[in-house]
Amino acid sequence: MELNELLNQPGDGEAPKKESPLKSLEKDLKLYSESIKEVSTEIMVEGLSAYPIFIAHQHEVKVGEPILDHKELNTIWSINASYLEEFIEKGIIHPEKKDRFIKQFKSAEDFMCLFVIVPEGANFVFFPYQ
Repeated sequence: MELNELLNQPGDGEAPKKESPLKSLEKDLKLYSESIKEVSTEIMVEGLSAYPIFIAHQHEVKVGEPILDHKELNTIWSINASYLEEFIEKGIIHPEKKDRFIKQFKSAEDFMCLFVIVPEGANFVFFPYQ
């Protein structure tokens, strides 16, 4: 199963291969890693969710709470914090696909779950904490 099947949007097919925006995202995530892990732990400890999700974006989005702003940090990517239940509530993940998402979810103690939004679409990526 591909994680893009969990989105509440039809697939647009694969984008042509070119310089991946994930290169700049990877660079920023190395800087953000400790902060994201702290927020992830807070989400779980406070009982909000066992499935924290971080939205990586370069434009304004209406999902989650902003935690890292690229303008303030002089980076390329901004990060919002959210969790599985909000994604279901907002219709990004279909409720009937919740169990499939949970099976794909990697340990939140070792990996950040990112919902990466680029002009071509959006998808989930798991990135290990540094």
